[in-house]
Amino acid sequence: MRTIHHSIISAIIVVCALSCKRFIEIPPPKTGLVSATVFNNDQTATAAVTALYHQLQAGGFASGNDNSVTQMASLSADEMTSYASSGGNPAFYQNNIISTDLTNSNLWSSAYSMIYQTNAILEGLKDSTPVSPALKIQLRGEAKFVRAFCYFYLVNLYGKVPLVTTTDYRTNALLSRSDTGKVYSLIVSDLKDAQLFLNDGDIASGGERLRPNKAVATALLARTYLYLKDWANAETQATAVIDNPLYGLEPDLDKVFLANSKESIWQLLPVDKYYITWEGAMFILTSDPGSPYNTSNMAMSDGLWNAFENNDARKIHWTGTFSNGANTWYYPFKYKIKTPGDLTEYSMVLRLGELYLVRAEARAWQDNIAGAQQDLNSIRHRAGLGDTPAATKDQLLSAVEKERRIELMTEWGHRWLDLKRTGRASTVLAPVKGSQWQATDVLYPIPESELSNDPNLTQNP
Repeated sequence: MRTIHHSIISAIIVVCALSCKRFIEIPPPKTGLVSATVFNNDQTATAAVTALYHQLQAGGFASGNDNSVTQMASLSADEMTSYASSGGNPAFYQNNIISTDLTNSNLWSSAYSMIYQTNAILEGLKDSTPVSPALKIQLRGEAKFVRAFCYFYLVNLYGKVPLVTTTDYRTNALLSRSDTGKVYSLIVSDLKDAQLFLNDGDIASGGERLRPNKAVATALLARTYLYLKDWANAETQATAVIDNPLYGLEPDLDKVFLANSKESIWQLLPVDKYYITWEGAMFILTSDPGSPYNTSNMAMSDGLWNAFENNDARKIHWTGTFSNGANTWYYPFKYKIKTPGDLTEYSMVLRLGELYLVRAEARAWQDNIAGAQQDLNSIRHRAGLGDTPAATKDQLLSAVEKERRIELMTEWGHRWLDLKRTGRASTVLAPVKGSQWQATDVLYPIPESELSNDPNLTQNP
C-alpha cells in the first residue's frame, strides 16, 4: 500500500527535526538516516520515539486540520452540527463519505504512517547494541503502545484492516484485510507488552504526562477489554489505574484539561504556532459557524445541548455560547484557549474520568449493582449532581451510556464508537440523520487510492 511505504527517512528524520522543545532535541544528520544511525545511541533512539507524539499532533489523526478522529467522529455521531458547504465536514456529518474523500484518506494514511514508524523503531531497537538495555525496553514499550493505539482506531473506524507488522514493502504491498478479532489480538498483545516494558511513573516525560507509562497502556487495555465485552478484565484494568495514587478526579471542572492535571493519564504537547490545542481552536466559536470567516464551521448539536440534566455543572463549565443577536449557537468549551498564548493546556487523550465509566459499565454487566452505582456517582458528584437513580442492570447500562455522552463529549470519538459497539447507531442516529442514514454508515470507506494500489484489499459495504 502506498501510504505504508513511507521510508525510514521521511518517517523519522523529518519528524525528529521538527520535534518540540519539551522533547530531546537532536540536529538532523547531514546525510540519509538509516536504521543503524538512528539506533546507535540513546539520544537519537529516544528522538525517533518522541517524534511519534509530535506527528500525532502535527499531521496525524489527533490534528485539527481535517484529520482528527475527535472532529470527524463527533460529526458522524450526534454531537456536532456542520455548517460547512465543502471540505470533509459535510460528508462526515451527513454520513455520506465517498472512497475518494481526502479527509478520510488522511485519517487512514496518518494512522498507517505511524504504524510503519513503530515497526521501524521496533526493528531498529531489536538489532541495536549501542542503545542502553533499560532505555531499549522503555522505547519498545512506547512503540508498542502507539501501534496498539493506532490499530484501536483503525479497527473501530474501518472494521477489518490490514495488519502491518513489518517494514518489508513487498509484504505490505499485497496485504489483505484481517478479521477484527485478529486486529484486537495484536492490540491486546501490544498493550500487555507495553505494560511490562513501561515504567510506573512519568519519569520519561520529566514529570509531565506526555509519554506513555504503564498506566497509559493499562487505561487503553481497559477500554479495549470493554469493547471486547471482557467485563472482568475491563474492570481489573480500570481498577489498576483508578487505584494508582498518581491519578485522581479533578474536583474543579475548569482544571481537568490543564497541562498535567491530576486527572490526565496521557496528553499531547501542543506543537502548532497558530494555536495551543486544536480542540480550543476548532471548537470555540467567536463568529457565526456558517460564516466564511469561521474555520471550524460547526457547533454543538441541539441534541447534545439538551441532553444535560438540570444543574449539571458541566453544562456551565464545559460548554460555551455565541450569539450574533439573531441566533445562538453552543460549542464545547472544555479547552478555554482559542488563539496562541500561555502553554497552560495540553490536548487530552486519556483521562481518569473515562476509567470510572469503563468500570461502571463492566460492573453493571457483571450484576455488580452497587459497584456500578458507586462509579457513576463519582462522576455525577463531581458534576454537582445527585446519586444515580438507576437501580437495575438495564437502568445502569442506560445511565452509563448517557453519562458517557456528557462526560466524554467531543473527546476522541467516544460517542460515535459507543453507538457502534453497542449496536445502537441506527436506533439513535436514523431519527437524527434522516433518510440519508444507512446501517452500513457505521464503517468509513477504505480509501480508493489504497484499493488501487493493493489488489487484495476490498471495500466496506
